[in-house]
Amino acid sequence: MNLTYIDFLVSAVLATIMFGVGLSINFSDLQKIYRSPKAFILGLVSQMILLPLIVFLIIGFTDLHPTLKVGFIILAACPGGTTSGFVTVLFRGNVALSVSLIAINSLLTLATIPLLVNLALTVFMGKHSPFELPLVASFLQIFFITLLPAITGVLLRYFREKIADRIQKPVRTVMIILFAGVYIIIAFAKESSGGSGITTEELWKILPYAVLINFAGFAAGMAMGLSGKSGLRTSWTIGVEVALQNTTLALLVAGTLIQSNEMVKPALVYALFSFWTALLYGVVVKWYDGSKLFGEFRK
Repeated sequence: MNLTYIDFLVSAVLATIMFGVGLSINFSDLQKIYRSPKAFILGLVSQMILLPLIVFLIIGFTDLHPTLKVGFIILAACPGGTTSGFVTVLFRGNVALSVSLIAINSLLTLATIPLLVNLALTVFMGKHSPFELPLVASFLQIFFITLLPAITGVLLRYFREKIADRIQKPVRTVMIILFAGVYIIIAFAKESSGGSGITTEELWKILPYAVLINFAGFAAGMAMGLSGKSGLRTSWTIGVEVALQNTTLALLVAGTLIQSNEMVKPALVYALFSFWTALLYGVVVKWYDGSKLFGEFRK
């Protein structure tokens, strides 16, 4: 595996992001899962089963290149992340649910990502695909870059809460800067250096399907929550968690583990707009709810 400086950068950014996520997790938040598990189960099923199924159905009938199709499945296999947590806090959604889903997903994706991605490689590229995602090696690398930093953040907050409170804001600022920087570099760097090499033509070809998947995620999450009578606030939160993917993790899987510049492109395009559509989703639902934009939900 020939790693580039961009591969190391993505790994460092993702580890920093997951450490920041860990800093925001209180054990009291996780305990709420056991007190009211229905919303959590609905959210987890929506993220881990419903969204990958939706993406398989949407891109399976397109004329996209097989590598781009696999790239979309990689994106669907990387749920949640710091962006969904930020949007949930901003609009006063169910923060405890958001944090709980992020925490549990960090563990589950160690197994689900290799399984889903290898299924996609087989379905869209055949048994003799030049690409593969070794189960054990992928498990270990994802563990050290995602789960271990998150656990470190959780333990720091548990044993040294004052230190965690003091560094949480600077870490969040660094996360945002690194997050933006890594996408700019990947978008504009040469392919030989680990960049995606995405063209304007490819951007416009990928964008409609990316937007459709994004909107389907909001709708599916909201529908799951409402069907479980979880209330508008919690249903909205599930929609955010389903539609906002961990695109940095998707870059790690596609670009570093599989080493395919083509498979990186769906995640790169998705990252360009999904935060803004999440804000729009929040504005529309808050308007329907009749509540203040950044105030508490009424329903």
